[in-house]
Amino acid sequence: MENENIVIKARNLTKHFPIKMGFMRTLVSKETPVVHAVDDISFDIKREEFFGLVGESGCGKTTTGRLLLRLIEPTSGQIFFKGMDILTLPLEREMRRLRRKMQIVFQDPYESLNPRMSIFDIIAEPVRIQKVAETEEQVAEKVAKALEEMDLVPPEEFMYRFPHELSGGQRQRVAIARAFVLEPEFVVADEPVSMLDASIRSEVAKLMLSLVKKFHCSFLYITHDVALARYMCNRIAVMYLGKIAEAGTSDLVIQKPLHPYTEALIAAVPVPDPTARRTEVVIKGEVPSAINPPTGCRFNTRCPYAWDVCRKEEPPLIQIEKDRFVACHKYTKK
Repeated sequence: MENENIVIKARNLTKHFPIKMGFMRTLVSKETPVVHAVDDISFDIKREEFFGLVGESGCGKTTTGRLLLRLIEPTSGQIFFKGMDILTLPLEREMRRLRRKMQIVFQDPYESLNPRMSIFDIIAEPVRIQKVAETEEQVAEKVAKALEEMDLVPPEEFMYRFPHELSGGQRQRVAIARAFVLEPEFVVADEPVSMLDASIRSEVAKLMLSLVKKFHCSFLYITHDVALARYMCNRIAVMYLGKIAEAGTSDLVIQKPLHPYTEALIAAVPVPDPTARRTEVVIKGEVPSAINPPTGCRFNTRCPYAWDVCRKEEPPLIQIEKDRFVACHKYTKK
């Protein structure tokens, strides 16, 4: 029963991007250097769940989301959608049909919408490609319904506008409507409110939360905002340099962080109370290069608690309690 409740299952997911070198360096070098964007991560996303990926820029969050949808191919690992290994499906046929159930909302609504297409054509395009409507009247009905569900009413007022005629919040609602016009079961939301004004972020966030119940879908929510992740997500996985450092329910991860990196992320969140006392966690140095990540724990070069074993052995992601995982030698070497 528990397996039937899992929509997405990633196992040992890895993505390395080879670096192009000059002709002479290619002759001299024995191995082609790679960027370790995602390195051997595993997690599950349940039905009607907001699963958050949190971390600094460059930690591999967006790459993970694109891998789950097969927008890019993994170096190794497995991806299951409702028990089906999607990496075995031909891209042109079965995978294309499956995409109606798996959609993405990109970060920047100014870049993700074609400026030469009307709002009607932008939302109608996936309907026509997937052939889920038999007539143009049915296409128009689906577009109008999608706009209404995004609170862009009356829909006739927005259908024949172009993206430049809309505000940032309205553009992102159109991008969400384009994803949900096919009634997907799984959606990757790649920092969908980070480009919006603070005044309308909460409106779009509430809209996405309501879509989970309305469409019975699951979300992979990618963000660097820890406070927003706690508000939006049921569970959170914290990523650092291509690895999952900690995972668990949102309240536990935020209130009782286990990994030093998670502690540092939470300590960096602004508190609107000038009298509040903060626990200061000092992180020294810069994020190491993803081309040559540190041996052992990838956080050891910046961790205030690092010891010898942290520099030699990579800590596994172990389960501490139910729905609570951490990759830190503080817990593996007891």
